Amino acid sequence: MTPHGFFVTGTDTGVGKTLVACALLHAFAARGKRVVGMKPVAAGAQWHADGLRNEDVEQILAAGNVPASRQLVNPYCFEPPIAPHIAARGAGVEIDLRQIELAYVGLSRLADMVIVEGAGGFCVPLNAHESTADLVQRLGLPVLLVVGMRLGCLNHALLTAQAVRACGLELAGWVANHVDPRMAHAEANIAALTERFSAPPVARIGFSFPPDPRSIAANLDLDRLGFFG
Repeated sequence: MTPHGFFVTGTDTGVGKTLVACALLHAFAARGKRVVGMKPVAAGAQWHADGLRNEDVEQILAAGNVPASRQLVNPYCFEPPIAPHIAARGAGVEIDLRQIELAYVGLSRLADMVIVEGAGGFCVPLNAHESTADLVQRLGLPVLLVVGMRLGCLNHALLTAQAVRACGLELAGWVANHVDPRMAHAEANIAALTERFSAPPVARIGFSFPPDPRSIAANLDLDRLGFFG
């Protein structure tokens, strides 16, 4: 499949993948691109009159500039905030990567760029035999890694980068997101990752609450992702 966007993964859950995905959507839109986001699997949703709604999906829908159906943007949505394959099993559903791929193809026909956000980390199981890594291989997208800057992030980040390369995928870049404002030796950790990653840093996000994806978009170095449009 021809790459038609980027896949946003993270060192863990809660590290800012949705924030970065929305910032990417705003940044590409500012450069005149038709953009749409996708969250293939979302676990952790509330019931509304018209069905389940996940907050990450709502943010992604709002950040794009191309109208797209919720079913294409988020083919699988589950109520409990637990591992996707466990949530799916509880709902009597099996997550089918072919269905996700078809939804991605549909979005690709609507937009110049599709920003896909994974659930949890890169190796999170999606069904009995396949993980997010298998999904990214199927889509063939370059990967942007969001590193949640906190104690333990070096190991998580380097292992994730190793897993991406082992799958034959391109690690296009990485983002340092300071999720812990009290992290000791943050600068030294940034330096350690910069020295060890073959991919370039695309942005460094300081701790803020609530974070603003539009402000972050202005500081994303899209040229480092190989985008010069």
